[in-house]
Amino acid sequence: MRRNIVHPGAGQLKYEIREIVAFARELNRWNIPIIWENIGDPVKKGEIVADWIKAIVMKKAGEDLSYAYTETEGARESREFLADRVNKRKKLLPGAPGGSALSLPDPVAIGAEDILFFNGLGDAVAKVFGFLRREARVLGPSPAYSTLSSAEAAHSGYEHLTYRLDPQKNWMPDIEDVELKVRYNDSIAGLLLINPDNPTGAVYPVEVLLEFVRIARTYGLFIACDETYANIIYGGAQTAALSQVIGDVPGFGLRSLSKEIPWPGARCGWVEVYNRKADHRFDLYIRSLVDAKRLEVCSTSLPQLCIPPILGDPRYEDHLRRRAALFEGRAEEAYQAFTGIEGISMVKPRGALYATAVFSGESWEDEAKSRARSLPVSDPSLRDFISAKTAEVAPDKQFVYWLLASTGVCVVPLSGFATDLPGFRFTLLEHDDEKRRRIYKTIAEAAGAYLCSA
Repeated sequence: MRRNIVHPGAGQLKYEIREIVAFARELNRWNIPIIWENIGDPVKKGEIVADWIKAIVMKKAGEDLSYAYTETEGARESREFLADRVNKRKKLLPGAPGGSALSLPDPVAIGAEDILFFNGLGDAVAKVFGFLRREARVLGPSPAYSTLSSAEAAHSGYEHLTYRLDPQKNWMPDIEDVELKVRYNDSIAGLLLINPDNPTGAVYPVEVLLEFVRIARTYGLFIACDETYANIIYGGAQTAALSQVIGDVPGFGLRSLSKEIPWPGARCGWVEVYNRKADHRFDLYIRSLVDAKRLEVCSTSLPQLCIPPILGDPRYEDHLRRRAALFEGRAEEAYQAFTGIEGISMVKPRGALYATAVFSGESWEDEAKSRARSLPVSDPSLRDFISAKTAEVAPDKQFVYWLLASTGVCVVPLSGFATDLPGFRFTLLEHDDEKRRRIYKTIAEAAGAYLCSA
């Protein structure tokens, strides 16, 4: 073509969670049945949506207004309902679990005008980063959820800027790393958190959240927090919503229906905006998101209209507690499966729907040994195929390919989450108890065998 039509950030759009699917499909010629442990879809993994939730959706689907446009920002009744829920979030107790005093701001108050609906958080993330000034960077975690890291990198045309999550400290953010990067890189305009975290399952204590708020206030930044899993917390973890700690700092929370109802196919997410008027440039930025939505008219109506009757139902809190207990048990199962395997470590998840294992040790870091590792496969032609495919990929992705060929289990290489740490992520979603335990045992034993194969 006479002009280059490719966006400068096109090469940054990476989503290993689904890219691994294309490779898995290539194994069809060897008739290998795939067990999908890459995608966070509770329904596909066998979870039954509660009958009372289905009844509400069916009733709403029978109402004519469910087929009409909503307001651009979203259905007024749903935005009012969600704003009211934000405003009712309890003020935190003035003390840390260890007994030390915490200086806590008052929770923010918002109105319906501070809620903006999108067609899933993928849509929201694309707009949030797509309408930032290109020179304005957002510092995010590493490992990072691919949708967020890719969108930030693509908007700038450079690799995603990250701060370190430390697996030796339960995947807590390295606050010193955060502040140093902010102090010496004035292109950073915002901080990104994922709480509870995907892919690590970490849940950030209030003290950690307050440190992010302090840094944002000190350096004039906004805060964005992906709170997709805010109601899937277990194992005694304690945290807070961003709205409870952000004080007078501008920012927003990202939430959706996908994981907690669960209703991933609804593609319904929303942004809760805090302190919009605290900075006129932040206000203009949020206005640009609304204007962008206006070009699309609105987001899908039906799931929005289901929010007040589902989330407001007296059965919903029990629904959340039951699911949190379910995932706590599965997190323990996954943790026990990997306990005692030399050369691999796992921090027990305390939130969200995933577990992350990390390879470590001198043996792993030996590149010659890394290239020599493999797992047993059923066919010499399959071995040749995997050997060729692993020649130029990251070491943890090599393991993922061999795992697929040997066992049919599809996990995601940790290197696909904007990190140099080698490892992999799998889900806590399989609903069949016997099958789930067998999957965890299979992955763990394969990882141990792989490490000993060179």
